[in-house]
Amino acid sequence: MHYCKSLIVTMSKTEYDAIVVGSGPNGLAAAITLQKSGLHVLLVEGKSTIGGGLRTAELTLPGFKHDICSAIHPMAVASPFFNSLPLEEHSLEYIQPPIALAHPYDNGTSAILTHSIEETASLLGIDKENYLSLIGPIKKNFHSLIPEILGPLHIPKRPIELAQFGLNALQPATWISKRFRTSVAKGLWAGMAAHSILPLNKLTTSAIGLVLLAAGHSRGWPIPKGGSQQIANALASYFTSLGGKIETSFNVESLAQLPSSKAVLFDITPRQLPDIVFPPSTNGNSKNTATGWEFSR
Repeated sequence: MHYCKSLIVTMSKTEYDAIVVGSGPNGLAAAITLQKSGLHVLLVEGKSTIGGGLRTAELTLPGFKHDICSAIHPMAVASPFFNSLPLEEHSLEYIQPPIALAHPYDNGTSAILTHSIEETASLLGIDKENYLSLIGPIKKNFHSLIPEILGPLHIPKRPIELAQFGLNALQPATWISKRFRTSVAKGLWAGMAAHSILPLNKLTTSAIGLVLLAAGHSRGWPIPKGGSQQIANALASYFTSLGGKIETSFNVESLAQLPSSKAVLFDITPRQLPDIVFPPSTNGNSKNTATGWEFSR
């Protein structure tokens, strides 16, 4: 999954209390949260189907469904927010494979991640204890840690456990790799940390690797039955059951296209946002001032 912050623009009119632009998992979550609070919410999506990265399509032969972006969802089953919703009542079902992943090597062997931390560690040979000492504490405290890790900035309820996690999570993945002696363990670790989509010598690249490994031992790495689209469909079904409204094929190019509302939330990329908030007719200097500092980083 891709993560992006929702930006809120306040408006004065009230055809809707809020409009959410973009139907990725963040947009759907925002729409559900607002609708559950008693607000009148419209969710708009530029594509013909909802979901953002949660899309599945018949790309080859009829009846053969392919996930276009995300496919395996350890964080969906770990998410406190998703777990608070009755998504199983909206046809969402997960398949839990006995082996979450396999990291193959040129010599025909592979490292595997199973639900059992002991089994996974035992297959790493002399790195068994290194793996257990690194992932064991996170797996042990996973259910109390995950709300701290995934939640917004707040005063931690579990400061000691969070600090222990943070000491490793803040490190570059290349530093953590030095704890392992075998290529099998190093490869498994590198594959996990690569989900940060950053060079592995950057700070905090260890965080995603630690969380994904612990999630595999705690909640598994499930596949939504029918494809990733089923997560989006279940979220959308629940949202509309609450009274929310969804419009697809609604490509937003400026705020003027939207119905009147008190607020607009965007679940889109940072580069898309300025063209909507500051359309071409607007003075270009305003757009550059508002966005240049971020894009130049």
